[in-house]
Amino acid sequence: MSEISAAFVRLHARLAPVAFVPEVLLHQADEPIGLWELTEGEFRSAQPPPFWAFAWAGGQALARYVLDRPETVAGARVLDLASGSGLVAVAAARAGAATVRAVEIDERAVAAVTLNAGANGVRVDAELGDVLDDPDAGTADVVLAGDVFYSEAMANRMLRFLLRATRAGARVLVGDPDRAFLPRERFTELATYDVPVPPALESVRIRHTTVWELKPGRPRADG
Repeated sequence: MSEISAAFVRLHARLAPVAFVPEVLLHQADEPIGLWELTEGEFRSAQPPPFWAFAWAGGQALARYVLDRPETVAGARVLDLASGSGLVAVAAARAGAATVRAVEIDERAVAAVTLNAGANGVRVDAELGDVLDDPDAGTADVVLAGDVFYSEAMANRMLRFLLRATRAGARVLVGDPDRAFLPRERFTELATYDVPVPPALESVRIRHTTVWELKPGRPRADG
């Protein structure tokens, strides 16, 4: 974990309980738009948006599901994709996962995951990198992904990776607040929640959010 990135997380986000998962503490931005504009303005060419500073609806729902049903991950090797703040990874660790690997493309998100895991007294292996095009889906027993179908490009890459994971024998669970690019026909609904969200980010105070399980299968011919 970069000390510079860790210092940035501590400076711009405050440790507080998550609205829908209050047993988990996260470093969260009090004023989301200001931080978003800061990172976009200063690092527009390379720095990803500060997804790590917010508890997104999909992640909150998925974390809630895992904590309420610990048998989902208990004793399993868990991979949390596009981990953001690490909320889902922390929940999996608290629920008794044997190991938890959280992957992110943002160095500050990796720092946030590490700090948040420490604040909750759990072990999460935070990793910097983009694994979605790796032909090896890894060795996870359970793959978790919160709020990852927010753009067409991301959805296509994510689905290909997740389908490879199912063919390798992993169980794949996704939390999604009705984003436009979720291929619903590929999934089975497991649970629904009304999740509190920051109005400044979502334009509403509550997002109806679903936890889905991916059906095993092959990618469509069109990608």
